[in-house]
Amino acid sequence: MRKLLGVFAGGAGAVALVAAFLASAPSSADDDKLEQLKAQGFARVAIANEPPFTAVAADGKVSGAAPDVAREVFKRLGVPEIVASISEYGAMIPGLQARRHDVVTAGLFMKPERCAAVAYSEPVLCDAEAFLLKKGNPKGFKSYADIAKDPSATIGAPGGGTEEKLALDAGVPRERVIVVPDGQSGLKMVQDGRIDVYSLPVLSINDLVKKANDPNLEVIAPVVGAPVYCDGAAFRKGDEALRDAFDVELAKLKESGEFAKIIEPYGFSAAAAMSTTREKLCAAQ
Repeated sequence: MRKLLGVFAGGAGAVALVAAFLASAPSSADDDKLEQLKAQGFARVAIANEPPFTAVAADGKVSGAAPDVAREVFKRLGVPEIVASISEYGAMIPGLQARRHDVVTAGLFMKPERCAAVAYSEPVLCDAEAFLLKKGNPKGFKSYADIAKDPSATIGAPGGGTEEKLALDAGVPRERVIVVPDGQSGLKMVQDGRIDVYSLPVLSINDLVKKANDPNLEVIAPVVGAPVYCDGAAFRKGDEALRDAFDVELAKLKESGEFAKIIEPYGFSAAAAMSTTREKLCAAQ
């Protein structure tokens, strides 16, 4: 059951404002959604309380990479606050279509069927493949194909996982793809020189490295040629003008480096989000 958070991301008073808005919400589409949001002073965002994508503290404060990006973009658009409500992923798009939310900012990854139902922004948060290896990347590995070309290179990956399949599909021989039972084992094998590379998704690798606190390790992300899975801010069909305005400010954030400053402390890769587009992600099968 969705629970409305009675706080602004940056201040108090959301309960009264939300109540006033719901009481006066129009039943038909607004011709200028952005002007409507500016007038009411906030945007209603759907989140899932799934760190590090989204998070809600005990006091109701909304954080997480997705709301933090949305908060900054909306501020730049002249909408000073966001009000968040927690929703199950399966209920987010129906809630958006029913106008219970103005936007979904919750790690809702782009898929063709979702792209047909909502108007996504350009990518915001991505989970791509990453390599963990010795500092300096001595053999210059940037892709699974690079590992396949080096007859002495070995790569560790979870058995039956995406990374194992990507390595084998790239031509790495079976005997050079080492099945690793867990992240700590993969980390130790790289440290000990028993494998050249350990591969996992970006967030998982970053978490391992943070906990290891080993200056002799390095992360390469995203892996060149590997799939990138991304979310975007999701808007209701019909609100494309608002989505386009959001995209303009999002692009400025990315170009200035502010985007990286917002999301990378949470473990996300700005480079991954900037390596692909909405068009590519929505067309992916």
